[in-house]
Amino acid sequence: MNVLMPQLGETVAEGTVANWHKKVGDTVAVDELLFDVETDKVSMEVPAIAAGVITKILVPAGTTVDVGTVLAVIDSGAEATASTTTAQPAAPAPQSPPAASAAPTARAAAPETPPSWYAAMPPSMNEATEQYSPRASGEGSSAAVAEAPSQAAQRDGHRRLSPAVRRIAAEYRVDLDSVEGSGRDGRITRRNIVEFIQTKKNQPQQQTVATGTSAAEQLAAAPAARAGRPAPPAAPASAGAVLPFTRIRKLTADHMVRSKATSPHVLQAVEVDFFRVDQVRKTLREAFKARHGHSLTYLPFIAHAVCQALHEFPNLNSSVQGDGLVIHENVNLAIAVDLGAEGLVAPVIKFANKLSVSQLASAINDVSSRARGGKLKPDDFSGGTYTLSNSGTFGTLITAPIINQPQVAILSTDGVRKKPVVLETSEGDTIAIRPVGILAQSFDHRAVDGAYSAAFLDKVRKLLENSHWLVEV
Repeated sequence: MNVLMPQLGETVAEGTVANWHKKVGDTVAVDELLFDVETDKVSMEVPAIAAGVITKILVPAGTTVDVGTVLAVIDSGAEATASTTTAQPAAPAPQSPPAASAAPTARAAAPETPPSWYAAMPPSMNEATEQYSPRASGEGSSAAVAEAPSQAAQRDGHRRLSPAVRRIAAEYRVDLDSVEGSGRDGRITRRNIVEFIQTKKNQPQQQTVATGTSAAEQLAAAPAARAGRPAPPAAPASAGAVLPFTRIRKLTADHMVRSKATSPHVLQAVEVDFFRVDQVRKTLREAFKARHGHSLTYLPFIAHAVCQALHEFPNLNSSVQGDGLVIHENVNLAIAVDLGAEGLVAPVIKFANKLSVSQLASAINDVSSRARGGKLKPDDFSGGTYTLSNSGTFGTLITAPIINQPQVAILSTDGVRKKPVVLETSEGDTIAIRPVGILAQSFDHRAVDGAYSAAFLDKVRKLLENSHWLVEV
């Protein structure tokens, strides 16, 4: 079967094979790590969706190809396995590049067991295929590609490093034995090496080496030395290390600029009294955490209210197509997850409108944990119809988020603080201390007008303030 470049988002048209974890002739099991892929939205590890023997690797590490391009071929037949294990050729003979063929349009979706909170949900809206997408080119010859993994292995020894990590390590002359990896099997990620460099930079006392050059001066001189140019004078002590954009960061920046250029963004915000929500959270806090293993935050209540409100305001649960709107029947809620120096991703909770508050809490915790652990799969990024961005954990006042294309709206949930609030009662006005936060929505003015968006936000606010919340423990 063919292994294709997966579709990791509706607007993602290409991806980069960052690293191969297998070579031609290796056997691979289902869900065993096969390769790493980088796009403008995510850097992730891709497992094999079929067991067998890798007979071809058509795209070498570091190559950017279109979604749907054939990256490798896995022969799942018993004969292929037997022949590979009994007789390995001494060296592959040079072959001419494979003939170009039309790339399949189906995207990957590996069969998997859904998490427990998904047990009662209907099947996914996304069609599954047997194949996980590169342009056919001369670079994909069998001889050249078969050589690439062995060269990478020779460069990195026992380590399997992405091109970004190798580039930064070479540029700043980082001793990789000194860097502790947090990736799978102890692999060094870009976050690890960037944090290592920043830690070295921030050390008050720089130890000098035998030549009398400080570590900071070595970092500053590394790029010029590699290019064969004389090293510039050492930067002042107050100057920080310059880290060039990685491909992921650059493509993310391009995606954000493209979104602002595509959608006329408008920001609206409402202030919400979370008193009723807070009452439930305080009452169930200990029991909920003991039962589910995670805290009951404000976010699942907000997500539930948003899903209910979108039922009445479906034009915000849509995407622009030509001169019209595609209205989505279900709410597939994308949740922005911060990955620190690596950036952020927005995995999708399918059929969020059919989940209770408790189920939403578990779903949000699940996708967030898997995102930070590098365990998301291609299907986790597909089909999003509306996005929540949660900056509230950092105590922000108000955020104007950028729309996640091709969606038409995104809601920022900011910090909740205790504030004096005027309450209107039958006996007159009174002042009380209440937990208050701001919900801010950026919307595409092509899709809806201000009054429509404002009415939606008012509905969300009323649901949060007036609902008699019942949460399963």
